[in-house]
Amino acid sequence: MNPKLRALLAVGAELSRGIGLRGKIRQAREDNDRLVMADAIVTVLGLITGVALAVREVRKAERE
Repeated sequence: MNPKLRALLAVGAELSRGIGLRGKIRQAREDNDRLVMADAIVTVLGLITGVALAVREVRKAERE
């Protein structure tokens, strides 16, 4: 598979994870549930890292 295409798919997958996460954060705020909020924050950090890695792969593929 083309490395650029694979990286773009990875970016899309990471961003789609963020859509469901928004609802989880909203529900945690409504319920004042600190544990669920902490889980959501850790998940967001992983999402940011995943997007950053995928963007790096896209840039690397463009240089080649």
